Amino acid sequence: RVRGLDDASPNRSRAMPPARIATRVTRYVMHRHAVDARARRASATHGASASPRVAQQTSTRSATSCRVRAMRAPECAFSGAAPRINARLARESDARGRRDDRRDVRRFGTVNGGAAASVANDLVDFLNDSWTAHHATEASVKLLEAAGYSKISESVEWGDLKRNGKYYVTRNQSALVAFAVGGAYEPGNGFNVVAAHTDSPCPKLKPVSKIKKGGFMQVGVQTYGGGLWHTWFDRDLSVAGRVLVKRDGKLAHELVRIDRPIIRIPTLAIHLDREISTNGFKPNTETNFAPILATAIKGELEEKVANDGGAHHALLLAVLAEELGCAPGDIADFELNVCDTQPSVIGGAAREFIFSGRLDNLASSYCGVRALIEATSAAALAEQTGVQMVALFDNEEVGSSSFYGGGSPMMFESIKRAASALSKAAPNQGGEGLVERTVRNSFLVSADMAHALHPNYMDKHEDNHQPKMHKGMVVKHNANQRYATTAVTSYLFRECAKMENVPTQDFVVRNDMGCGSTIGPIIAAGVGIRTVDVGIPQLSMHSVREMCGTEDIDICFKHFTAFYKNFSKVDETVTVDG
Repeated sequence: RVRGLDDASPNRSRAMPPARIATRVTRYVMHRHAVDARARRASATHGASASPRVAQQTSTRSATSCRVRAMRAPECAFSGAAPRINARLARESDARGRRDDRRDVRRFGTVNGGAAASVANDLVDFLNDSWTAHHATEASVKLLEAAGYSKISESVEWGDLKRNGKYYVTRNQSALVAFAVGGAYEPGNGFNVVAAHTDSPCPKLKPVSKIKKGGFMQVGVQTYGGGLWHTWFDRDLSVAGRVLVKRDGKLAHELVRIDRPIIRIPTLAIHLDREISTNGFKPNTETNFAPILATAIKGELEEKVANDGGAHHALLLAVLAEELGCAPGDIADFELNVCDTQPSVIGGAAREFIFSGRLDNLASSYCGVRALIEATSAAALAEQTGVQMVALFDNEEVGSSSFYGGGSPMMFESIKRAASALSKAAPNQGGEGLVERTVRNSFLVSADMAHALHPNYMDKHEDNHQPKMHKGMVVKHNANQRYATTAVTSYLFRECAKMENVPTQDFVVRNDMGCGSTIGPIIAAGVGIRTVDVGIPQLSMHSVREMCGTEDIDICFKHFTAFYKNFSKVDETVTVDG
């Protein structure tokens, strides 16, 4: 007998039909078999090297599921369930087990599809850790340090640099340069550089963000870069960035990320905007774009804690302070981005896409760092004659004109100082024109995402230049030097990939459309370094949620690794100026 609610009589008891009892108990028994099967598959997949986290999470999830199902299952004897019910439930249970296995791959980065799946899964983890340029730099530093790279400071002498050494330097905690010196390096040899950027379009909090209007507490924001701002409406948003915190009489620079959604930009109901279907959605980013933090009634705590002259809502400061483990009054200032809380994932029916924010340009940044690490193992580095380098800049989306952007001398200064330090033991300190010779022998890959062919807007691409997903890195060309690619630099980049059987494709913008630009022409002109502009094909660029192909991430990683490995040999086969 099971007591339950009935439309006819709320307090009436009713007997559960025998078939229903059989179904429930069979589901429970089949689930227990599926748990055991999943455990066996996990053991076979992960082997002895399975991480404790995977084992713990799998065990916990299985145990919890068993407890829940045991609570739901009736305590009764089971006999004689229909064979076809057993067969159907067995199939369902096995399917659930396979889905759980795939979920483990997504959550824990387990490889279940070769190298492409591995690099893509790792990128998803990187994206989920990198809500801002500061967080992306921090995540990159962790990867580099785990691979044996040592931090050096721009504020001290670089006298200890040596062959086979691995180093990195940061600026503003949002830009980074890392390099590894070949064991066969000689003064004047070139630097092989992959450069990308860490920033993405997003709303940023204003210096005075406190807004009270219409019974709501809102946060004032300013738009950063050329975002598709309509995609930010009706999203579960939060904030992340860096905070200056007073601790022990000093000002500490700390990163913060509020994982839970705390703000939202609601759209206007169609009933109040009948023209939207004909005129389109055209929000004013000054008057229609302020996220809602709370209602004024629920924010009464703020009125008790802060006076009306505060620059920010005390409720927002309280949330930040709780995350940082400090008092709200200890927060001296901050730089915060508005961020989407939806995690980056691998998706598509065939699991061939990455759905995420900030693919432009964290995908290139990650592949650059990962390829540098791959190409500078101890054995590989010992035989290299050049210096392998990655440079990640901030502020590309707004022109690169900052002391930590692509227009700054950060990369050039790193090359100059490293070349000078490494030449100290050489005759004549490397000889005349050391820095100039080093730059002329160097090469830059400017990596920024490219526009894949959109099936719903195919007329936006020139007929003979339609980059597609899974078809290789896109080499970008523009006769008006919006990209820095030349015939020579394109050939060198392609040949490096051809030696490893890695494909490439080309992009030229239509003559009747404007063309974007990258850090490539800026650095090429400022430093005098040979440059090629390339990118991973993607869709929805500058949307709050973008997409690219998982295989393209693997191709990019392999191409950059091939560049580091083969460029010095390929460069010897080409003579232009003598």
